[in-house]
Amino acid sequence: MAKLRVGVVSPEREIWSGEADMVIAKTVDGEIGIMPQHAPVLGVLVEGGVLRVKREGEGDLVAAVHGGFISVADDEVSVLAEVAELGSEVDVAAARDALDRAQASIEANHEDGEAALEAKRARARLRAAGEEV
Repeated sequence: MAKLRVGVVSPEREIWSGEADMVIAKTVDGEIGIMPQHAPVLGVLVEGGVLRVKREGEGDLVAAVHGGFISVADDEVSVLAEVAELGSEVDVAAARDALDRAQASIEANHEDGEAALEAKRARARLRAAGEEV
């Protein structure tokens, strides 16, 4: 069966690269699933999204992705994220603390855009780590 070549990078580092059977990402136009022989596409990733890389015989690779782009062409998927973190690398306690602080700030200020962004990022980190939010 055909495979996808996948690379996930941020400005700081290469997050992951390898072969996959499917990639699922959330773009500003909605969730997109990429399988081998997918038509070329360029999408803008949402802030606070979760990227899922499905690999046969292995567990899914899950990452919190905060903005950036996804590019698909010739069975190659490139995820160029502004910020990304593998679910296995997430400090769950720190992410929960960040979410609690952001929610408290939102409740106190009612329209704090920065706190809303931090809450969105914290939720994505927790989902990527397999936690309920």
